[in-house]
Amino acid sequence: MDKPHPYIKKFLSIGLMLLVSLMGLAACSQASSTPSPSQTQSTAPIKIGASISLSGDFSADGKALQQGYQLWQDAVNKRGGLLGRQVQFDFVNDDSTPDQVTTNYQKLISLNHDDLVVGPYSTGLTVASSVVANRYHYAFVEGAGVAPKVFAQHYTNLFSVSLPATSYLKSFVYYLLSLPQNQRPKSVAYASSDDFFTQPQIDAAKELLEKGGIATALYDIYPAETTDYNPIADKIVRSHADVVILGTGGQQDCVAYMKAFKQQHFNPSAIIATAGPDQGSQFTGPLGGAQNAEGIFVPNDGWFPEVKNYQNDDFVKSYIAKFGGNADDISSDTVQAYSVGQVLEEAVAKIQSIDNAKLINELHSDTFNTLQGPVKFASDGQNTVAVAYLFQWQNSKLVVVYPSSAAQENPEFPKHPWS
Repeated sequence: MDKPHPYIKKFLSIGLMLLVSLMGLAACSQASSTPSPSQTQSTAPIKIGASISLSGDFSADGKALQQGYQLWQDAVNKRGGLLGRQVQFDFVNDDSTPDQVTTNYQKLISLNHDDLVVGPYSTGLTVASSVVANRYHYAFVEGAGVAPKVFAQHYTNLFSVSLPATSYLKSFVYYLLSLPQNQRPKSVAYASSDDFFTQPQIDAAKELLEKGGIATALYDIYPAETTDYNPIADKIVRSHADVVILGTGGQQDCVAYMKAFKQQHFNPSAIIATAGPDQGSQFTGPLGGAQNAEGIFVPNDGWFPEVKNYQNDDFVKSYIAKFGGNADDISSDTVQAYSVGQVLEEAVAKIQSIDNAKLINELHSDTFNTLQGPVKFASDGQNTVAVAYLFQWQNSKLVVVYPSSAAQENPEFPKHPWS
């Protein structure tokens, strides 16, 4: 076979080089016109999944929780979002059931591919959903699951921004035991559902008060699925106890007790409920107005409308602008959800990332500021710096009455007659 002429060989070589160069330029042009995954993601909203009890037993609390998440979403987006991206919540209804909440978080993470998830309402639903978040190694910041069962799992990805349940009633116990002997109550009636959240509070208070010399007139633990509270209220009335401590899970059971006591003209020296009286107009509305809640105690974290905690002034103004009413209508559930958002926002800003592994590490490392006060997490997710406050309805307002260093008013004791 004849060899090609040297000039032809040189021409072919130059042509090949030109062809390769043109192909390279075309590839570069295509690469510059097609956004990379990171470029696409940088402008997309950050999706945060949350299962909300919009129906079922916890619907009043669930809707209040959703309000808190919505208010924080509005606030953070006005500030430019997280990492310059807008925040978008992905809400799904769990019907107040553990099975549905489990399904929901499975969907939010594995099907919807939400960037982050936050907690639902109640200890029971938090326990169920935290299993899913732990399986997928998602940071799980929540505000409504505070009972020992939540922390007994020892999940390193779970973070509760609120006061642990076993500490809730300590403020009330300390107040009773601080009274002079001639004013101190002699007996207490305890009633609680066998719920993860309520019974540990009741048992802790009972132990402390009995050690302090205050007798137990009634100790009644009933099934969590109870819907008729009148027979239990009757037992409490017949006990003639000086003080009533109710392990209530929310607005529904608490309102039922108050109505029953009022109907029977039962007016002990003090009534305290673990949840319900802290839910603003959702509690006072069914009672016929705040005047009918006079003297009712409730324990909670360190939030009240006038508190000078982080971002609280803006929060209260935003709530009234969006949902109407006044500051006394704000539920503690709303405050807890907003506090969850605050912690997430601070953690993301600190590490400049929404990577869940990095977030988990950051949440274990720092102290955060919220509407409820400072937050610092133990290894099991408990907030180690939360303070128990005692609140009471007085003159149609929910005010702090203990500890005395933070009190807005002195406690009303004994309770005034029902209006």
